[in-house]
Amino acid sequence: MHNHHLQPPPTTTSTGGATGSNNSSICRITFSTPFILLITIIFSLLLILSLSFSPSSTPLPPHPNPSLFPNFHNYLNSPSNPNDQNTLPSTPPTPPSIAYLISGSTKDSSRILRLLFAVYHPRNQYLLHLDRKATQKERDELALAVQSVPVFKAAQNVNVIGKADFRYSIGSSALSATLHGASILLRLSNSWDWFINLSAADYPLVTQDDLLHILSYLPKDLNFVNHSSYIGWRESKKLKPIVVDPGLYLAEESEVYYATQKRELPDAYRLFTGSSSAILSRKFTEFCILGSDNLPRTLLMYLSNSPSSESVYFPTVLCNSRKFNETTINHNMQYASFNSRSQVRRLNSSDFDDLVMSGAAFASPFKAGDPVLDKIDHELLHHNRDEPVPGGWCLGDTETNKCTVWGDAEIIRPGFGAKRLEKHFLELFSNGSYLSDQCQYEKSSSSR
Repeated sequence: MHNHHLQPPPTTTSTGGATGSNNSSICRITFSTPFILLITIIFSLLLILSLSFSPSSTPLPPHPNPSLFPNFHNYLNSPSNPNDQNTLPSTPPTPPSIAYLISGSTKDSSRILRLLFAVYHPRNQYLLHLDRKATQKERDELALAVQSVPVFKAAQNVNVIGKADFRYSIGSSALSATLHGASILLRLSNSWDWFINLSAADYPLVTQDDLLHILSYLPKDLNFVNHSSYIGWRESKKLKPIVVDPGLYLAEESEVYYATQKRELPDAYRLFTGSSSAILSRKFTEFCILGSDNLPRTLLMYLSNSPSSESVYFPTVLCNSRKFNETTINHNMQYASFNSRSQVRRLNSSDFDDLVMSGAAFASPFKAGDPVLDKIDHELLHHNRDEPVPGGWCLGDTETNKCTVWGDAEIIRPGFGAKRLEKHFLELFSNGSYLSDQCQYEKSSSSR
């Protein structure tokens, strides 16, 4: 909960981000399948050990600013009773807390800061990551920029990873980066309820007061993840090849190597594909990180030499786990638009009305500096790009200095964004229709 870290916690030697570069070098050469499997199993075991045996908590830092957290002691030591979520309280429930992993690559510092201001709330936790393609100077400057914002220092809830990993768009280094980021956030705070990983190309469509207000009425074990068990030829093409991702074990930028051999899909569990972005419960995040079951470790080893691991891992673990498959909602609360080739396309001003009507909490991807981001800031978030979005914790008396005076961070003032989210959730949960989309198994058209 310090303002910035130029080094990650001592038990984590390297951490990656949640957004990769699309111009990674790819090389196809002939490797024997046993050789590749041996290499990737070794490094996946190292990753599993680093996640499983890291301490689940770290010594608590000094208390944050009391004006933001007048009930800090009670808030820290009295987690909400999960049984209370079954009935609507007579008074508004205590707002939850979200742990954000925000990631980017070289020249993404300004985008990460803009996104941070757009999703900032003193109750949340934030971990910022610039991958290894960025220079150490960029990471140091990002940490200094975070330290210069008074409310970040007061709340002590924004951290910057100083020692980063590569993150390739093909391979398993992206998944490794996300899991490392989640493990750090688990150690930084024991009080957050959901984990959200965002890239520098993502942006919110509602304020944090809107999102926290709606989430406060939902069970804290829900997981919002796009998922499908249908493995068509496109999915099969991404899952059957064998690759060696140098981001897992090399200190210098290198090529992703494809083997000439391919492998069959597993029979011990069913693979589910989805998107890399998700809203995951703390319980499920701990399930993946702390190694209390064989499934997360087994799947991690299988995906360690897969071209598309990040979009497969969380949906597959959720839907193959009896403990969590009934907590899964087939929607990641993020808006995306696809072209005729089923590829995600960049959003722009012509999409604004669709963004608003979607009822989503986030949207992606946006081009850096696209004018639609200014429109979102002005019409939906009501803030300047270099200032936090005003919320119930902001007590300033004018629009220009609203968040320079702080009040109790438990005070939430939802706006029109909360009504859009509420409508979307009502449609999602009405008549139990979400159950028909919950981890349903569809027969694959691809041969096994």
